[in-house]
Amino acid sequence: MSRQINLHILSPLSVEARAGLLKRSEADLGPFIAKVRPIIEAVRDGGDAALARFAREFDKSPVEPDAIAATTRDFDDAFDALDDEMIEVLKFSSDNVRRFHEAQMPEEMWLKEMHPGVYAGDRVVPIDSVACYVPRGKGSFPSVVMMTAIPAVVAGVPKPIIITPPGPDGKIDAATLVAARLAGVERVYKCGGAQGVAAVAYGTETVPRCLKIVGPGSPWVVAAKQVLADRIDPGIPAGPSESIILADETANGRVSALDLLIEAEHGSDSSAYLVTSAREVAEAARAAIPDFWKEMSEQRVQFSADVLCGPRGGIVLADSMDEAIAFVNDYAPEHLEIQAKDPHQYLGSIRNAGEILMGEHTPVAIGNFVLGPNAVLPTNGAARTRSPLSVFDYTKRISVGYVTKAGYDRVAPYARKFARYEGFDAHGNALSPMRDEAFGSGGS
Repeated sequence: MSRQINLHILSPLSVEARAGLLKRSEADLGPFIAKVRPIIEAVRDGGDAALARFAREFDKSPVEPDAIAATTRDFDDAFDALDDEMIEVLKFSSDNVRRFHEAQMPEEMWLKEMHPGVYAGDRVVPIDSVACYVPRGKGSFPSVVMMTAIPAVVAGVPKPIIITPPGPDGKIDAATLVAARLAGVERVYKCGGAQGVAAVAYGTETVPRCLKIVGPGSPWVVAAKQVLADRIDPGIPAGPSESIILADETANGRVSALDLLIEAEHGSDSSAYLVTSAREVAEAARAAIPDFWKEMSEQRVQFSADVLCGPRGGIVLADSMDEAIAFVNDYAPEHLEIQAKDPHQYLGSIRNAGEILMGEHTPVAIGNFVLGPNAVLPTNGAARTRSPLSVFDYTKRISVGYVTKAGYDRVAPYARKFARYEGFDAHGNALSPMRDEAFGSGGS
């Protein structure tokens, strides 16, 4: 079957057509929200029994209500099942992710003397409980275990857990369990989709309730997070994969095509564009993709073809790199590659992206697995205001203040004036001579 890769000429597009290129599959969650509500209610009311029923119904997995938690034997069997080379890969990648996030950790507490005797600062503490969501519907993703569980452990979360859909054999993916143990997390549960989100939002007989959930997922997962946002912190928006390859005239079109397929192969709901000002690069990439498809499985070809020939992907040809960069900033992609002999010249112009990977030798696949920075990134344009998953998502800041008597005498008159102006009597009284009287003659 002939597949025609989309080629969008940017400058003549209408406002509506250009806006259409910016849409993602998760933009309209309405139909999913309606469908996840009964699933959520069933888990809230039925607990483990509902999780087992949905595992059989949705995952085609024979899970029993008393076998939702991974056992020590499951972990040991996973190490036996995985070949030594893959275990070494997971160790190498996990070490890089851990080192990056350890370097990212803020100091536990700081205080700054604002005025003599007046101190203010922050104390950083970990969140008590976090659930890491690891998808499985379109493959197995031990990389997501690393990216979600390792920063949780580094940040000091006392009770991090992992939830993930079970496979057709009723088991958790072996590499997922190995990556979890390497991360330092051994509380792993067989529940995915909207039912998994509901399980950690309400808690079941087996799955503990958590304060926050992190990690990417399908529109079902994203919709469940939205519905349950009053029960559990949904974390950064992390929906279906998306990427932009930004290439100038010095880029190699075949390399651009190779990297364009990386995120496009995740699923038919992904989004992927090559954005370039060079027609030669665009044409070379468009011609090369069918060659690369010959080296991919039928499923991955279908996924990437659905994206690159459908409404959320293809090649975008701009009149100039300024126009190309403007499109990138409007799109705010999850992943951005800059392919150019001198990628640094464009770095300062990029304002909106989950991550920026520079140069011909930094494909998204390097960032996804081994580079170290987190690959769980904001999607659906959220990169305009949100950041990659990090240790900061597993911690919270508590403001700290300390004022001596001398400092109080310096700043209280200002605060008292503020209180009077805003009409707060008790505020003003607490800063008036009544305070000294309360302490006793002359205060203390």
